[in-house]
Amino acid sequence: MPLFLTFFHWSVIKIESDGESYFLNSDSFTLTWIHSVENEPWYEVYERDGRQLVLTETYFKTFGAGVPSEGEIIESDDGFIRMAVNREMSQMNMIVSDHTETTILTDTKEIPLYELFKPYSEIEIKVQRVYLWNMWGGKPL
Repeated sequence: MPLFLTFFHWSVIKIESDGESYFLNSDSFTLTWIHSVENEPWYEVYERDGRQLVLTETYFKTFGAGVPSEGEIIESDDGFIRMAVNREMSQMNMIVSDHTETTILTDTKEIPLYELFKPYSEIEIKVQRVYLWNMWGGKPL
C-alpha cells in the first residue's frame, strides 16, 4: 500500500454500540422505525455536514404526544405530514429494537440496525474523520 494512503482521511458516518463499529460512507441517510403507539412508520432524514449530522426533515402520518411542532410544514400529497427541521447534532443516541424495526435507508441500500445489534442496544451515530487504518477496526455498510 502506498504510504500516502495511510495519512489520507475522510468523513464517514460511524454507527457504534458496545465496541462494535460500522462505517457508512454516505452523504445522507434516512432513519426509519415503526412508532410503538400508532404502529405506523416514521422517518427522519439526516445529512452529513462537515463533522456533524443535520436532521433536515421528519415525516409521519399523524401528530401525537411528543411530536415536534416547531418545524416548517412541507406541502405533500403522499399521506405524510412532512416537516423541515434543520437541527445540527454532534451525535445521535438511540435504542434499537426488532419491535420497532429500526432501519437506515440510503440511496443504494437498506440497513436493518435491529439485525446488526442485540435487542435494546443503545447505539451512537455520529460523523467521524477516519484514516485508512481506522477502517480495519470497523465494518463497512
